[in-house]
Amino acid sequence: MNKTSTALLALALSTVGLMAYAQAKFDEDFDDKDKSWQEIAVQIPAAPKQENLLPFFAGPTSNFSFAIDAKSLSIGLDGVVRYTLLAKSSGGAENISYEGIRCLSMEKKVYAFGHKDGRWTRSRRDQWEPISRTVANAQHATLARDFFCMGQVVSGSADEILERIRWNKPLQQEGRYR
Repeated sequence: MNKTSTALLALALSTVGLMAYAQAKFDEDFDDKDKSWQEIAVQIPAAPKQENLLPFFAGPTSNFSFAIDAKSLSIGLDGVVRYTLLAKSSGGAENISYEGIRCLSMEKKVYAFGHKDGRWTRSRRDQWEPISRTVANAQHATLARDFFCMGQVVSGSADEILERIRWNKPLQQEGRYR
């Protein structure tokens, strides 16, 4: 091998090495995108009032009716849509929960459960969980895909989200990407 061939081989190997490093750095940066995310401190809202409840349909297989407390819905600086949810069974039993949905990862979290007297109890299961379209979680999937999230980002302001729920205009119906 002559000097020119050796130099070209060394240049090619160093270029391949730099490309491999760049790819590894890209993968590391891409994977770390979610690791740098930090959830903000959460303030539990006031108990929901009947006049502020916005019902939404979570599908024909659910035995519950659902509503969001319009006064509680907020979008945090951490990209989490937080809201108070009222679930009412066909038999009249009610569950109140303060929850969050994170569009970036399509996850949900329950922060607290409400009582009829307006008190809140912190959730013992204080962790993010994937949202699935099972019957048991139809309300979360409906909120995320139809009203809160466009792909992995929040679909507008809190007021825009509330208007979609108020007038039952899911994102798909508006012709937007989900």
